Amino acid sequence: MSDKNREGKRTAREKLAVEREKQKSADKRRRTLVVGGAVVAVLGLAAVIGVVAANAGKDDGSEAEASGPVVVPSGAQGKDSLALPVGKDSAKSTLTVWEDFRCPACKSFETAYRPVIHELTNAGELKVEYHLVTLIDGNMRGTGSRNAANAAACAQDAGKFPAYHDVLFDNQPSEVDDAYADNAKLIELAGKVDGLDTPAFRTCVEKGTHNGWVAKSHQAFNKGGFSGTPTVLFDGENIYQDRSMTPAKLKQMVQEANKG
Repeated sequence: MSDKNREGKRTAREKLAVEREKQKSADKRRRTLVVGGAVVAVLGLAAVIGVVAANAGKDDGSEAEASGPVVVPSGAQGKDSLALPVGKDSAKSTLTVWEDFRCPACKSFETAYRPVIHELTNAGELKVEYHLVTLIDGNMRGTGSRNAANAAACAQDAGKFPAYHDVLFDNQPSEVDDAYADNAKLIELAGKVDGLDTPAFRTCVEKGTHNGWVAKSHQAFNKGGFSGTPTVLFDGENIYQDRSMTPAKLKQMVQEANKG
C-alpha cells in the first residue's frame, strides 16, 4: 500500500472519530435539554396549581371597592343589610342560607328542601335569610355567580326575589359553564317570573347596580369561616353538616321550636 493510500485512510478514520464525538456531544446536550425542559414543565405546573389554590376564594379586602359602591337591595335585613328575607318577620324560627347560584350542591339542597321551605314560610312558621356568595367565580373563574347574585338583588328591588331565586336554580348551568356571566341570559330568565322583566330590572342587571353589595356579602362569608356552599343554619346551628338531616326532620324541628 502506498504512503498516499495509508494517509488517506488515516485521515478518513480521524474524520469519522471526530464526527462520532460531535454526535455524542449533541446527543448529550439533547438529553440535558429534554430532562431540563421536563423539570421546568413540572415546576411550572406546580406553580400554576399553587397560584390557583392560593387564590381560590381569596379576598384581599378590596373586592367590594373594585366592584363599585355598595347599593343595598330594597328590604335587605340583618348585619350590614346583607340578608334577603323570605317569609314573615313574625316567624319564630329562622333559617340562614349561604348560597352560590353556580354551585351544584346548592341546587341539590334547593331541589330537596324547597317544597318544605315554601310550606313553612307560607304558613308563617319559618323565615329564611338568604346570603349570596361568589365562591364558584373564585374557584372556577368567571363572573356568573356575581352577575346572577346581582340580578337576584335586582329582583329583590322589584319584590320578586323568591320566584327569581328559584328560577335561577332551576335553570342552573353546569359548574364549568359560566352562562350566568351573560346578562342577556339573566334577563331572559326573568321572563319566567310574572312582572319582573321591566326596564328598571334590565338597567339594574346591565349596570351591575348591586355588584358592590354582592362583593360585601362574599366578604362576610369568608369572615364567617364557613367551609363551603351551601351553608345552612337553623337558629344559628349548622344543620347542613348533619348527615341525618332531611326535609321532614327540618319541618319537625321548626314545628317543635314554634311550640316553645
